[in-house]
Amino acid sequence: MKKNLALAIAAAITLAGCGDTQESQKATGTSQEKHETVKEEGKASEVKTETEVEEVTKESPEEEAKSEEVVQASPQYIMKGDFSIQNISNPDEKVVLLTIDDAPDKNALEMAKTLKGLNVKAIFFVNGHFLDTPEEGEVLKQIHQMGFPIGNHTYNHKSLRDLTEEQQRKEIVDLNDRVEELIGERPQFFRAPFGMNTDYSKQLAADEKMLLMNWTYGYDWEKDYQSKDALADIMVNTPLLRNGANLLMHDRDWTSAALGDIVKGLQDKGYKIVDPELIETPANKETAAQ
Repeated sequence: MKKNLALAIAAAITLAGCGDTQESQKATGTSQEKHETVKEEGKASEVKTETEVEEVTKESPEEEAKSEEVVQASPQYIMKGDFSIQNISNPDEKVVLLTIDDAPDKNALEMAKTLKGLNVKAIFFVNGHFLDTPEEGEVLKQIHQMGFPIGNHTYNHKSLRDLTEEQQRKEIVDLNDRVEELIGERPQFFRAPFGMNTDYSKQLAADEKMLLMNWTYGYDWEKDYQSKDALADIMVNTPLLRNGANLLMHDRDWTSAALGDIVKGLQDKGYKIVDPELIETPANKETAAQ
């Protein structure tokens, strides 16, 4: 009798100890116990408890979208008055910005693929007369879906100084409307043809919440640099290359051919290629302030 009683007490203590150990292990949340719990048969209550914990800790879709919006609304770079780019927290960082005008003509999609393969970004400044057909619109969609920001370079690439205010408005706003129709968002960057703005175009760009941008150097329209090797060499070895340089290129055969060498040459010199989406614009600045 005494022996049976002792055995019963020992068994109860052992079971209690096991229960405490299991609860302790559950509290630590180690991945091994979680997997074992899921695999064990007859432990439905424990699986349910773990799922409930995950549901509590997991963000709702609304919270995830809000978190993503906060990240997107936190610019790391600003554009200075000379159109160079500067890291807000580290002004001495060696960075350059890549921009491509007159897109999407014949080479823009291939240029986007080259940049994507090198894991770097550029702004593609587009013209409306390259977006007139469904096929051209699809090219723009592909470039945007690859992660490249789309900038406004006016509808017909006419000198704004030769146009009336109403004509300027159509060149700029109509293109924004067309881009939004194709990719679901309006451009946050504006570059006037030939870099020549008017007081009206500057104000219109501000009203449209676009960052007005020119460049610090470019060469691919000059006859001496309309070949792959010559262009790659001057873009990387020009004395105009400096921290924050804003590089102008175009949708051209020779520029497309040289693009990979240009990126690698800049990186070999210690320059980081800036992600344009991290540059402060009137649009994301307004979002951040809300």
